[in-house]
Amino acid sequence: MARQFKFESVFAPYFESFLKMKDTMGYGLDKFGYIFLELDRFFLKTGATMTYISSEQIMAWRATRVNDKARTLYDKYSVLSQFCRYMCHLGHECYIPRLPKGNAWNFIPYIFTRRQMKCIFKECDRLVLPQYSNMNTALFAIPALIRFLYSTGTRIGEALSIKNKDVDYQNHQVVIRKTKNKMQRIVPINPSLMEVMGQYERYRNQIPVKDIAGKDHFYFVKANGTPFTLGVAYRWFKIILKRCGIPHIGKQQGPRVHDIRYPNKNKIQTFKYNHLI
Repeated sequence: MARQFKFESVFAPYFESFLKMKDTMGYGLDKFGYIFLELDRFFLKTGATMTYISSEQIMAWRATRVNDKARTLYDKYSVLSQFCRYMCHLGHECYIPRLPKGNAWNFIPYIFTRRQMKCIFKECDRLVLPQYSNMNTALFAIPALIRFLYSTGTRIGEALSIKNKDVDYQNHQVVIRKTKNKMQRIVPINPSLMEVMGQYERYRNQIPVKDIAGKDHFYFVKANGTPFTLGVAYRWFKIILKRCGIPHIGKQQGPRVHDIRYPNKNKIQTFKYNHLI
C-alpha cells in the first residue's frame, strides 16, 4: 500500500485487511484509510472489545459527526457500509447502515442545449490574451480541452492528467490512467476530435519548452508548457458562460465544466488558433 495507516482498536486487523483487498483491486486508499482512522479512534474511545458493529454504535458515532457536511457524511456511511458487509462476509455479524438521504450527492448535472454548446465553442475561440499578459495562462489549451470533454465524456480531472504517451492517433483512442475508480480505461476519439487535437498539438509543440512533445509530458498545458489545475479551467469556463449569457448559480448548483460531458456527442466543431499564436 502506498500509504501506511496505524489502527489500534479491536477492528485494526480488519481495517488493514480491507485496505489490502481494495489495494489489490486498484482503488485509492486515502479516503478509506482516513475514515477508518476516525472510526478506529471512536471504537477506542468507546471501549469496543467485540468484533461486531451494532446499530447503537453507529448511532453513537453519528452523534459525534454534527459538523460534517452532507456529502462528507454520505461518503463515510458508504465506507462504513462496505466495511460492515466485509465483516459479515468474514463471519462477524454487523449491522449494515443505510446510506443517508439528501440532495448533496444527487447532484443533477446541467444539460447544455445544442445552441448553448455552439455558443461555448464560439466564445472559446474568441478568447484573446491581454496585450501584457504573462505566459502562465491556460487559455492556450481551453478550446481543445472543452471539445475533448464534450466529445469523449471524460471527466475534467481525467483530461488534465493525460500525457502525450496516452494519445494514440493511429488507433483513434486515448488511454485514461487517472480515473475515479483507479482503473484505467480507453476512450475513442472520432475524426473531428482528432483534427482538433492534431491542430492543438502542432501549435503546442511550438512552445519553446524542453520535451514539450515528450511522451511523459502532460498533453494539455499552459502557454509556458506546464500543466494546469481544474480550478484554472473552471475560471476560464465561467468567463465563457458569462459571455454566452448562461447563468452560473454556483454553490454546487453549476453549471460546472464537468457538466460538458452530459451527454457527449460524436460530431464537434473545429477551430483555428490564429488569434492565440
